[in-house]
Amino acid sequence: MIEIIQQIDDTLLIFVAKHLHTPFMDRLMVFFTSLGNSSLLWIALTLVLLATKKGRRWGILLTAALIAESLLCDDILKPLFARERPFTRLTGFRDLIKAPGSYSFPSGHTMSSFTAATILFCREKSSGIFFYVIAALIGFSRIYLFVHYPSDVLGGILLGILLAQVIVRAANKIDIS
Repeated sequence: MIEIIQQIDDTLLIFVAKHLHTPFMDRLMVFFTSLGNSSLLWIALTLVLLATKKGRRWGILLTAALIAESLLCDDILKPLFARERPFTRLTGFRDLIKAPGSYSFPSGHTMSSFTAATILFCREKSSGIFFYVIAALIGFSRIYLFVHYPSDVLGGILLGILLAQVIVRAANKIDIS
């Protein structure tokens, strides 16, 4: 099964690399990936929420979610799976960003983005949809830039949504205000 997933990942990555790259898309994907660097976009939104009485509860939830995501992704899952990044296996593709030093699965950019987008969606559906679009573009940028396999991004999406849902439901049970 793992071999089949790897073959699908390789095929999709090579398709993206050969057929979707243009100078404009290169710049656009570098921009979107930079939005996810160190979760700075999501941390900035957290600070905005924490600064207002109306948004404080959601700022606390977003803070907890991003801390939990970082610990789960970077300290537990990446070392556990220890999956090498695509650029170490498949060579001959342009480097548009500095090569990350950590393991590949799951995509941390994607996981943090979908964790945050899900929290923001639970807060307000209309703006949450906008943040899901941003999260999806960040996730796709990781594939486009050849630093993650599609299954890494899919894993980040699923784990991020699940983690955020667990945190929101737990907060509702203990009534964090």
